[in-house]
Amino acid sequence: MKTYLELVRTILDTGTRQENRTGVRTITMPGAMMRFDLAEGFPAITTRKLAFKSAVGELCGFLRSSSNAAEFRKLGCRVWDQNANENAAWLANPYRAGEDDLGEIYGVQWRKWPAYKVLDAGNDAQIADARQKGFRVVANLAEEGRQKVLLHKAVDQLRQCLDTILNNPTDRRILFHGWNPAQLDEMALPPCHLLYQFLPNVGRRELSLCLYIRSNDIGLGAPFNLAEGAALLELVSRLTGYKARWFTYFIADAHVYENHLPMLEEQLKREPYPAPRLVLSDRIPAFAKTGQYAPQWLEQVEPSDFTLEGYLHHAPLTAPMAV
Repeated sequence: MKTYLELVRTILDTGTRQENRTGVRTITMPGAMMRFDLAEGFPAITTRKLAFKSAVGELCGFLRSSSNAAEFRKLGCRVWDQNANENAAWLANPYRAGEDDLGEIYGVQWRKWPAYKVLDAGNDAQIADARQKGFRVVANLAEEGRQKVLLHKAVDQLRQCLDTILNNPTDRRILFHGWNPAQLDEMALPPCHLLYQFLPNVGRRELSLCLYIRSNDIGLGAPFNLAEGAALLELVSRLTGYKARWFTYFIADAHVYENHLPMLEEQLKREPYPAPRLVLSDRIPAFAKTGQYAPQWLEQVEPSDFTLEGYLHHAPLTAPMAV
């Protein structure tokens, strides 16, 4: 993970101190990138212990479109507890549905993006086409004196990505995202890692992933998100018959919180260990071996289906999360 440590050093050397919504100042740098070859190992931080089971627990929660901190806790991930129950802005939000509620966060958008069409009531061809694509009429309404119909469906963006990798792998639009402007006010936290794009290489049977992050806490968030993104790439590769290869990680606002400096400065003194290897459970169907396409495993995987083999790390280090 020298790439990660190099980014930390660059931010500390060239970043500027800025105020932000949390009240804890950051050292911030605009525009950063890390790139990892998963053929050489899994990008787990080794200069301190990675909370790997918590990271894959969160991923499993996203894959199940979880919107409640209790659901994440059952999967071994407690990182949403504070955002659900201690974030003053969210506690006062009229969309919050009670204790542990998180609203329409990541996984809801990934797997159940709310899509709507407003069509002229008399346009039978458009309405029929929408119905054929899974929309259903939910209301009749009038708009500027014209009769309209409102249609809705929940779009499973991630499932669409898998279907396209399988059926049209040269498509350059195999992506999903979580930035839904209509529902940002209904979320405990707007998405930070918000755009994922898969890139199949048909000739080599390799699958790569580019991830765009609008804002990233480099001390605590980046190692967590790196593990999640790489694990997702490995899972999608298994289900579609590819080998996971390049994982590229773009950050718009890369920042270090001032109260994370002791943790990061200690890590910079430590020599990284070799990267471990991610092993997926044999119970997850491997399309390359069986020819069985089983996208339902997106929501059936458990944290225990992900194991780091040969993971060596330095002593744990902790720092408070800014909320």
